[in-house]
Amino acid sequence: MARRRAPPGPPPAPPAHPARAPPPPRPRAGGAGGPRTGGRAGARRAAHRRKAPARPENLRRLVPQALVVAFLAGGTTAFVANDKAVKLTVDGEPRTLHTFADDIDEFLDAEGITVGAHDVVTPAPDGDLDNGDEITVRHGRPVTLTLDGVQHRVWTTAGSVDGALRQLGVRAEGAYLSVARSSSIGRTGLALDVRTERTVTFMADGRERTVRTNAATVREAVAEAGITLHGEDTTSVDPHSFPRDGQTVSVMRITDSREVREEPVPYAEQRSEDDSLLAGTEVVEREGRPGVRRITYGVRTVNGVRQRPRALDAEVVRTPVDRIVKVGTRARPRSVVGADGLNWAGLASCESGGRPRAVDAGGTHGGLYQIDSQTWHSLGGSGRPQDAPASEQTFRAKKLYLQRGASPWPHCGRRLTG
Repeated sequence: MARRRAPPGPPPAPPAHPARAPPPPRPRAGGAGGPRTGGRAGARRAAHRRKAPARPENLRRLVPQALVVAFLAGGTTAFVANDKAVKLTVDGEPRTLHTFADDIDEFLDAEGITVGAHDVVTPAPDGDLDNGDEITVRHGRPVTLTLDGVQHRVWTTAGSVDGALRQLGVRAEGAYLSVARSSSIGRTGLALDVRTERTVTFMADGRERTVRTNAATVREAVAEAGITLHGEDTTSVDPHSFPRDGQTVSVMRITDSREVREEPVPYAEQRSEDDSLLAGTEVVEREGRPGVRRITYGVRTVNGVRQRPRALDAEVVRTPVDRIVKVGTRARPRSVVGADGLNWAGLASCESGGRPRAVDAGGTHGGLYQIDSQTWHSLGGSGRPQDAPASEQTFRAKKLYLQRGASPWPHCGRRLTG
């Protein structure tokens, strides 16, 4: 059975105000997302909404669909008018993006690009953004630069070693680089050792040689100058030091040799008291003998000039023998009865000129009274008469006089009584 169709009724009344179609979603630059609020774009959208004219009731009732189409067409036009095509270059990589941002800072923030203290943005980030603008972002990169032996911590926005050198004003012609000039510099940076070319003058073997070098040490520069160091040869400055521009370095030819010398070792003296000897009497019981020390010296000759020898080793090859001396402590007799009143000073003056240490030409008689050693010992003396004090010599002479009279002094004996 056929369904009965309902009779047609009046068309539905239009709403009091036509429903405005929402504007299409406004994408962020380089990705999806809603439109940003505020800024010049927000002001323009508000002004556009204020310009929408009111429609009479009869016209809204007649052409509602036409109004909706017209509204959508106007919103799309505004959407397209606010869209900007911007060229963005980050660290040398360009790309073209569309954005609704009003200024460069807003645009970079939308793109997720953070600008640090060492980064460079051109134009300035606070500038307005217009369609067709070109924005360049160069990120800073840390570089540990060792320039001619001195380390620096620097920043560069260059993407390669060559660009960084130009940016930092480092003269690279003829320089040594630890990293190739074409090498790229990542965001984490790199370490770079640069040794610029310098002029160094060497004085060697009577000649002067000047070279241009980027050597790391003086020794390396010496080799570049065609100078060979042999054995102990060295330079006037530390050969491991950094060669400076304009520096003059002397090469020292060194020859080392050894010398052995024997030198005497002084002997010591041992003194002991002896009460069998008169006070003031000293008797040498044993003569001393020096020892011998063998010393090895190092002798250095620098450019033909002999330097002061340096002792390298020493050994005693013969031990010294001490000298032993007996020192008398017995009290001396004051007189010799029967000889005290004689002119002993006159006899001494005649025999020895009054000199207690006098010795005759033959070496057999000595002292004030020229007594020989054998006679001296028979009188109780020790050692040699000329080594005894003058008082002891006179005492022994008096004892000799009592034994033999003036006969021991055949030429001067008469002085005793004269």
